[in-house]
Amino acid sequence: MTTHNSQYSAETTHPDKQDSSPAPTAAGTTASNVSTTGNATTPDASIALNADATPVADVPPRLFGSFVEHLGRCVYGGIYEPSHPTADENGFRQDVLDLVKELGVTCVRYPGGNFVSNYNWEDGIGPRENRPVRRDLAWHCTETNEMGIDDFYRWSQKAGTEIMLAVNMGTRGLKAALEELEYVNGAPGTELADRRVRNGITEPMDIKMWCIGNEMDGPWQVGHMSPDEYAAAVDRVAHAMKLAESGLELVACGSSSAHMPTFGSWERSVLTKAYDNLDFVSCHAYYYERGAKSLQDYLASSQDMQTFISTVAACADEAKNAHTGDHDIALSFDEWGVWSMSDVQVQKSVEDAPWQTAPAISEQIYTMEDALLFASMLMNFIKRADRVKIACQSLLTNISSCIMTEKDGGVWVQPVYYPFALMAQYAHGVTLDTRYTGDTYACSTFETVPCVDHVLVYDGQKHEVTAFFVNRMEESAEATVSLQGMEPEAVLKSIALFHEDKKATNQKEHGCVTPVELENVSCSGNEISVELVPLSFQMVQIRLK
Repeated sequence: MTTHNSQYSAETTHPDKQDSSPAPTAAGTTASNVSTTGNATTPDASIALNADATPVADVPPRLFGSFVEHLGRCVYGGIYEPSHPTADENGFRQDVLDLVKELGVTCVRYPGGNFVSNYNWEDGIGPRENRPVRRDLAWHCTETNEMGIDDFYRWSQKAGTEIMLAVNMGTRGLKAALEELEYVNGAPGTELADRRVRNGITEPMDIKMWCIGNEMDGPWQVGHMSPDEYAAAVDRVAHAMKLAESGLELVACGSSSAHMPTFGSWERSVLTKAYDNLDFVSCHAYYYERGAKSLQDYLASSQDMQTFISTVAACADEAKNAHTGDHDIALSFDEWGVWSMSDVQVQKSVEDAPWQTAPAISEQIYTMEDALLFASMLMNFIKRADRVKIACQSLLTNISSCIMTEKDGGVWVQPVYYPFALMAQYAHGVTLDTRYTGDTYACSTFETVPCVDHVLVYDGQKHEVTAFFVNRMEESAEATVSLQGMEPEAVLKSIALFHEDKKATNQKEHGCVTPVELENVSCSGNEISVELVPLSFQMVQIRLK
């Protein structure tokens, strides 16, 4: 996670098997019928599919990941609180675990974030009473090391999530990364693997995804590097890790945001140098309302992410071509979300209470309108499932989070929880390429923004199409989807998230903003018509004949 701003990109201070029926899709995206944000008429959202086109890609299950960092109350008081009434024998809050499972999280990045760049992984293993207390330079906190990789592995087993493990490239590097790999994944019989066995984990953890550092381009990062310095370092570490173990999936640090001065040149340097040893490049994206001239300006900021994806993908392709390579470097949005606090607020919260243990910093409360932008961001990953293969919402608990906890008390979910949960549950199959010809609007940052954002997914096993919509307008919208080559049989589900107060939160009334089922969908021939509520997120599931 960074601590800098641009206009919209905020602080990064963070397949199913198909049946024999082809998946109809469409090529190209166009925009027309430009309207104003204050148009009183009902915006039209016309979406067409072409039966002859090729599906975009399978939706990767790893798009529904999250991120746990030793920051604020994300770990201590979030997933871990041994004094809590629901805590298990390991100190893990069961009420949080239950919500993580309901959310549908598939993988979790750990332990940072900025935190990892001054972290000794050895501090978090073995008996808790023997673990050292350290200063965390990232957040000026005191780290007790009650949680470490052994504990997080046990937590992930209970949560049913895959681990993406980050290694320290700030104050450490090659030797520490190799030793951590041996400890985590080594078969019994070596000193480090046997140490893991003595610590109670007899079998290798079999962690395949590894982040080689965090935001190493950022001057806020302990041990930050120039593009050439990091390119050489990540090449050495990635090469050695793959010598040590085959089948690893290695993620290089990309730019901390699309608005860094070295964005693009950083990716070209790193990916060209280390192409042979890399599988992913990280992307971090946070967006915020501050400075937006209107709500529609704010909701349009997800359009920036589309350019971000295309730019990084092009850099990855350049590296492949330069090496005459045989594999694509995929994108890992291993930090993404809505960031509602200013840098000044974050910095002040850190400076006002230095060297505390798990202080309540950066605890952001999300509104209904935040949930709409959040939904569009996740929908972007599904749209670009051909290049984006991993995405980790940041963070899981208490910071920029889906889940909020009360010390020794209850747990509740923010409005952003629901778009994630619905897409994690229902976005299975292949992404369909669509053509949008509905109304658009202009704002200060983009000339043509679709009034209705959307993505469609086809499940060949169940022979179902699921559509996700975000109505960016303060008026109702009519969405018409032409399923060319498909014939709807029945509407299975129509679930929407909305509230008459766009600033509504779940902070006081924990059930204030929750999804509801609607009867607002009709089918005629090969067309689906949906009456979208103003400023809403909606999922529609259709069974095909």
